[in-house]
Amino acid sequence: MNAKEFFETEHGVTAERLNTALAEALARGGDYADVYLEHRLFNSIRLEEGLLKELSEAISVGAGVRVVAGEETGYAYTNELSTRALVNAARTAAAIARAASRTTAADLRVLEIPDRYPALRPPYLGPIEDIIDCVQEADAAARSFDRRVCEVTVHWNDEWKQVLIATSEGDVVWDTAPLYVFSVSVVVEEDGQRQVGWKNLGARAGLETFSPQTAILLAREATAQATTLLKAAGAPAGEMPVVLAPGPSGVLLHESVGHPLEADANRKKMSVFSGQLSERVASELVTVVDNPTLPGLRGTVNVDGEGFVPQRPTVLIEKGVLRGYLHDRLSARLMKMALTGNGRRQDYTCVPIPRMTNTYLAAGEESLFDIVRSVERGIFCKAFSGGQVEPAGGNFTFSMHEAYLIENGNVTSPIKGATLIGSGIAVLKNIVAVGNDLVIDRGAWACGKQGQSAPVSVGTPTVKIAKMTVGGRR
Repeated sequence: MNAKEFFETEHGVTAERLNTALAEALARGGDYADVYLEHRLFNSIRLEEGLLKELSEAISVGAGVRVVAGEETGYAYTNELSTRALVNAARTAAAIARAASRTTAADLRVLEIPDRYPALRPPYLGPIEDIIDCVQEADAAARSFDRRVCEVTVHWNDEWKQVLIATSEGDVVWDTAPLYVFSVSVVVEEDGQRQVGWKNLGARAGLETFSPQTAILLAREATAQATTLLKAAGAPAGEMPVVLAPGPSGVLLHESVGHPLEADANRKKMSVFSGQLSERVASELVTVVDNPTLPGLRGTVNVDGEGFVPQRPTVLIEKGVLRGYLHDRLSARLMKMALTGNGRRQDYTCVPIPRMTNTYLAAGEESLFDIVRSVERGIFCKAFSGGQVEPAGGNFTFSMHEAYLIENGNVTSPIKGATLIGSGIAVLKNIVAVGNDLVIDRGAWACGKQGQSAPVSVGTPTVKIAKMTVGGRR
């Protein structure tokens, strides 16, 4: 049973009901309207102190109706899917938009949807006992890996989401999207000093792509990271070259470059990239891509949150030249640009806004070995623990969680307490080497914007930045 059949059978939402809601949404005028239906199943398991502390499941059902008039958007939502509830939400959204123009909803037609992730029926995750086995195996693996382990926390979260979107342009699309997150946090202690390591994994898939062996591997990696930090020295401070390791370091690109390339900030001229299309904004080694079509990744979508079916990646920066922004329907219409499949929403209570999906720096030609060998003294960064970014200018401060010194072309001792300070535009212009080892990280990345959270993926090959300000302890 696909999502369209599911909503008809389980909730009685027919084409007639959707047409009624869309007609009511545009009854007071407007340029565009859509109805978004959602049904989610959630599961959560948490193990702490060797004990299962949480085992829960929940269901969420609701709908949102949007009316767009010029630059104004009206939005209302309901946790009922009856005709009365949808009509009331439509009237509220129309009143908020207060449209003067008049558009008529087109007859609904079904669009063909790609298959970029498995969409299995519950229980697609398999028996709950299998998930509990994975959680317990991770706990046991961490504790047996090193005697200094004193705390282990393991989480499993998943969801199975059905959506259906009908637009006033006549399009009807639906999707069934699985998603899971597995995370392990390990605390080690020695001589009164504590350090924490963590690893996580996320995908648009079910338990068929996970196993106890994977859980054990993640637990051991988290423990190894924590024990490495026990012997880390204070980080140096000053301006120096920085080499970003492939994979998770892409979060720096996501935060300091990706957000300023979202179209709503540029439409309002609140981004450092505003008005710079076709201009050089980065080193010619830099090509930045957002790709919602990659199978199975957290940021991958068959349809975005407003019913558009993305067919190709969006090249944002090509060999240093700014080529485009990430659009939702509103920004694309107002800026007279093509849709990119980046209108995303957290759930039915949220209006769609331009968001990243799977964002990465494209691979170059150099090897990791040659890039590190070219640095006489600098920092090799493998993982970040958090940071702050000012979107308008892309200015940031990021804390490095796992980092090492580079001395005479070799990665040497681990360091702690290091931060990177700079701006996205400066980083882009100071990239002097890009590796041939692109990794799109499989971690459980989530992006926050305007109070909404969205699953995303980040990626990068090895990257050498000629100079950055490093905040350290010595």
